[in-house]
Amino acid sequence: MLFLFWLVCIGLGIYAFVLFVKLARRGITALDLYNYAKNREIRERYESVHKDDQL
Repeated sequence: MLFLFWLVCIGLGIYAFVLFVKLARRGITALDLYNYAKNREIRERYESVHKDDQL
């Protein structure tokens, strides 16, 4: 009986780890998209301010 409980705990631990890895990958992707959008916004703002300097 103790072996079965130990086996279930190991299985749940592995399952929780897999879910955590999936969540972390989604978080990294979301952070990459956020950084890309922010950098693009900053770049567009900078270029629009300095557009007159190019003439």
